[in-house]
Amino acid sequence: MRIFILLKTASTALRVNLLRSFLTMLGIIIGVSAVIIMVAMGAGAQQKVDEQIKSLGGNVFFVTGARRSSGGARAASVVKINENDANLIESQVPGVEAAAPYLSSNGQIIYGNLNWSTEISGIDNRYFLVRDWPIASGREFTTQEINSGAKVAIIGERLRLELFGVSEAIGQTMRVKNFNVTVVGILEAKGQDARGEDQDDVIFLPIKTVRNKITGIDSTNPKSVRFIQVSAYDGEDMDYIEAEMSRLLRQRMRIPVNGDDLFRIRNVSEMIATRAETMQVFNTLLAWVASVSLVVGGIGIMNIMLVSVTERTREIGLRMAVGAKPADILKQFLIESIVLCGLGGGIGVIIAYLFVFLGNNYGIGAGGVINSDVVLMSLGFSAFIGVFFGYYPALKASRLEPIDALRYE
Repeated sequence: MRIFILLKTASTALRVNLLRSFLTMLGIIIGVSAVIIMVAMGAGAQQKVDEQIKSLGGNVFFVTGARRSSGGARAASVVKINENDANLIESQVPGVEAAAPYLSSNGQIIYGNLNWSTEISGIDNRYFLVRDWPIASGREFTTQEINSGAKVAIIGERLRLELFGVSEAIGQTMRVKNFNVTVVGILEAKGQDARGEDQDDVIFLPIKTVRNKITGIDSTNPKSVRFIQVSAYDGEDMDYIEAEMSRLLRQRMRIPVNGDDLFRIRNVSEMIATRAETMQVFNTLLAWVASVSLVVGGIGIMNIMLVSVTERTREIGLRMAVGAKPADILKQFLIESIVLCGLGGGIGVIIAYLFVFLGNNYGIGAGGVINSDVVLMSLGFSAFIGVFFGYYPALKASRLEPIDALRYE
């Protein structure tokens, strides 16, 4: 019961100087909201990274050709890898789940009186396994269609919406550049990739179809591809697999011991994770900087509480004269300080939630993921600030002599 009386007394004292109380809380409000927003941004970035890694299919490598060096100079042409490299990687490197060759070009897709420009990709069914990209409706390519270079297509969700809308797409015929293809499958929606590009804006044809009809056949390397995408089984040692792929390709390309690689292997999941860690470090640094404003806010509260003790000296003397003990005066001012910090922390939490909500839903403010533990920790820290910086003014008030306090002008 006594604590409620003290809370009521504290709230009354704060309402008397409402503007000053609000300005005193500003440091706590800014500090709490800034800490929560910074940590939320870091958590949001980590969540996006996890989604991007998942959209890539998990543990994935990209293998591409590199420029050849001669006498210290880089040649203009790039050494091309081919389908046979993909087959060897898949069959001879332990831990590799699949190696999918990829060939691509851009072009116009026409259906009826509608047309859409998109990336035209040549693949085989291993690509869907590497990307962990299931078919939403229809089917994958048959072996005969892949080997013969059939005029069939599997399309992404974005292309389906642009050309077919609510109509049935499976079995329809579209025009790709100068030839017709039949839609046999539609992929599940993937969303944006790490670069913010729409992964569903794509059409897949058998790799032989793209080579014969669109990109043309390289006379020196007839089965050349743009890159090979390699997936590893879960739990496998990615560094070991990368080293084995490098050893295999160097041997296959007959690169001397001291020679430069004619290919590049990139562990995309690792690259994205590294970028996320960098971003996390940056956000943690910002959170620490923001927490400094909490301390500054606490100093402001101590300053205002000291002013309040001075202004209310006669009131303190009067309370002591009618029976209030020093411990009661100490509790009264300490609770005022805690209430100030608690209210400031609560308003800071509301502002943080508002910023994150606007960022996630309307692109205004800071998007992210708010962790309830961080909210509780911020509120607890703001209460601690109230106790720490409010104790000295409260102690000073409790040590006043009643006679001297009543005589204070």
